[in-house]
Amino acid sequence: MNKKKRRLLIRTIILIVLTSAVAYTLYANFTKDERGMLKEGDKAPDFVLTDMEGNTHRLSDYEGKGVFLNFWGTWCKPCEREMPFMNNQFKKYQDQGVQILAVNVGESDFLINRFVSKHGLEFPIVVDKEEEVQNAYGIDPLPTTFLINPQGEIEKIITGTMTENDIIEDLESIKP
Repeated sequence: MNKKKRRLLIRTIILIVLTSAVAYTLYANFTKDERGMLKEGDKAPDFVLTDMEGNTHRLSDYEGKGVFLNFWGTWCKPCEREMPFMNNQFKKYQDQGVQILAVNVGESDFLINRFVSKHGLEFPIVVDKEEEVQNAYGIDPLPTTFLINPQGEIEKIITGTMTENDIIEDLESIKP
């Protein structure tokens, strides 16, 4: 085989491999939502996670209450903006049958504790070290919040940052 034909063959193979990779990437991105993310009306998957004080939190223990389930990271600026708003509403709504749970997506205790201290957060911060809960809920962007009604069903899924008024409206919507 002469050099020209061999070069053409190699270029063709490379082009086929690259085209296949692009096609697979597009397919994976366009079908991602159908594969992973839960939908409104779905039963919220149960989980057990430990908070920063060593207490365990099982989602099913909150049956009969509304749960504001927020997934976040210390590096996430939108998460940092909404955390003080969540903290402001925590005590008020806890007495009204609504629990705020913030799930950190597998960061170190040092980073989480520093963040919690900096913002004076009082609601339970649980850590998903193995990212099992994050995967079960199909979390992609942070922050993502699930509003879970007292029957354990997902009422609403919110991606992106929220204002304090948004949080109040959302907490009101899941009160028992």
